[in-house]
Amino acid sequence: MANHPSAEKRNRQRIKRTIRNRAVKSAVRSLVKTVRSAVAGQDKAAASTALKAAIVALDKAATKGALHVKAASRTVSRLSAQVHKLGS
Repeated sequence: MANHPSAEKRNRQRIKRTIRNRAVKSAVRSLVKTVRSAVAGQDKAAASTALKAAIVALDKAATKGALHVKAASRTVSRLSAQVHKLGS
């Protein structure tokens, strides 16, 4: 356990940040899962609308540092490719 005031504050910050990041990651995973289920169901309209929401959430999570920038970019790229395949 932390004994110095600065270490105690860092511990409080770590707890807040962990809770916030966990919530953001969970929301992103849910949105990505929605896109993947729409792709699996061959529903182009639902997949494209879900993709737009997922891209916004992924970019925001990457900007806030909850998700690595390249991981978010890779996920967006793969989801976009899957949705694009539905059209052709």
